Parts: sequence; structure tokens; C-alpha cells
Amino acid sequence: MNTLSTVLIIVGLFLLGGVYSFSKQKMPKGVIVLLGLASALCLVAGALRLEGVWA
Repeated sequence: MNTLSTVLIIVGLFLLGGVYSFSKQKMPKGVIVLLGLASALCLVAGALRLEGVWA
């Protein structure tokens, strides 16, 4: 269970780096927003799965 949380957080951070890179390259705003939403979902899902481990 803990491995999936780690993978979700790593993927979320990778996507967040993509948001930064795409914004620097002046990509279309729609792509940046979708990538940002995907990043947020991965980070939140990973954090919520880890919540049971931290408590």
C-alpha cells in the first residue's frame, strides 16, 4: 500500500515539473490546466493514502 502512495506522489511531482516546463515554453493554457489538475489529483491521492501511515 505504501508503494502506491509513493508512486502517486512521484508522478504528481513529475507532472508538476511538466506544468512549469510547459508554462516556460508558452504552451496552450488548456494543456497547462489539464496537466496541473492531473498533478494535483496525483499528489492529493498519494497524500490521502499516506495519511493512514502517518497517523
